[in-house]
Amino acid sequence: MHVQEVRALALSLPEVSEGAHQGRPDFRLGGRIFATLWVEEERIVVRLSDADRTALDDVAPGMLEPVPGAWGRRGWTSVDLFDIDEEAMRGILLAAWRRLAPSLLDESN
Repeated sequence: MHVQEVRALALSLPEVSEGAHQGRPDFRLGGRIFATLWVEEERIVVRLSDADRTALDDVAPGMLEPVPGAWGRRGWTSVDLFDIDEEAMRGILLAAWRRLAPSLLDESN
């Protein structure tokens, strides 16, 4: 997928805004980052639960790689944009978005 296609998918999720984190475009829900786009490297880093990472690895085998160190242990996962299709990317972004959505929905009630 192309970077602009991934950006469009991320921004199509409810209440998502684009910001910047360490000079890279990021995507936020309620001010909290759920994905960061590494434009030059053509990859995206998303925060997934262990269960989501396992399930999504079945949908996109070999495409998900935990970020090294403590960030990876906290769920941050790197996804190369090469050879990934729109359906798989949509599922990955949705899983990362859903990780934040429940806590934000609870705060608004």
